Amino acid sequence: MRIVFMGTPEFAVPALSEIASHGHEIKYVVTQQDKARDRGNKIQFTPVKEMALTLGIEVLQPETIKGNAEFINKIRDSAPDMIVVVAYGKILPKEILDIPKFGCINIHASLLPRWRGAAPIQRAIIEGDEKTGVTIMHMAEGLDTGDMILSESTPIGRKTAEELHKELANMGAKLIISAIEQIEAGTAKRIKQDETLATYANMIFKSDGHLDFTKTPEQIENLIRGVNSWPGAYATYNGEVMKIWEAVPLEKESTEQTGTIIDVSDVGIEVAAGSKTLLITEIQMPNKKRMKIKEYLRGNKIENFVVLK
Repeated sequence: MRIVFMGTPEFAVPALSEIASHGHEIKYVVTQQDKARDRGNKIQFTPVKEMALTLGIEVLQPETIKGNAEFINKIRDSAPDMIVVVAYGKILPKEILDIPKFGCINIHASLLPRWRGAAPIQRAIIEGDEKTGVTIMHMAEGLDTGDMILSESTPIGRKTAEELHKELANMGAKLIISAIEQIEAGTAKRIKQDETLATYANMIFKSDGHLDFTKTPEQIENLIRGVNSWPGAYATYNGEVMKIWEAVPLEKESTEQTGTIIDVSDVGIEVAAGSKTLLITEIQMPNKKRMKIKEYLRGNKIENFVVLK
């Protein structure tokens, strides 16, 4: 099948690699523009561009798509059977959606219609969902509203967003191959989404990592896992930003002001959270690496009864 692939981040790389390995003709890879990153402002290729160049596939990086006649005509002239979209990062206009013979197919990292939108992996964890997964869907003009083809689920447990990101990327890569084969054979299903069950995964911002200790220990721990590895959960300790990478909810009751450090030991920092306590087990202080509390306490001190804010 002749395919145009559109994607940008690391999440999309396994799907591109898998499609190429199955012998499909990938006419173009479309990705967002290169950006200056890190302290030296060095221009870095997107992860998808790096993989495309490794595979020897021509890369297109339009600044805009809507109204870009040159780009749209180039895609149209390539006569793709299908466009596969994985976290491309831009909304596709109808002129693009209407080009492929079999339409535009998207890998979305949630069990639609739950968690449409920009940050489905993080929001599923933050909200305490028991499971999440991947949905392969036909793209429509709405935000993740198209008919579903296939889906697969996985339990969340205590996985972090970073761990789930890798798992779902690989799951999506396998699932898109099944979807392509079914579409080519004419056996693919079109399952309408139940609009009454739709929820939206709003974009994650750095401020979303700020911990609110009036919430329950379970809610706080979900947030810590949901923003790991970016932007990372944090609170302030004596005016310094303390990044919090791991924590465990405890059943111990507390009447202390929320955020108060109740006890410090090699096991962790026990903090009042809601009406119970949270045990913080891994932190990162300014200009230091991530450390388990036992390691941090070897050369540093955490004081009791300081209030984390």
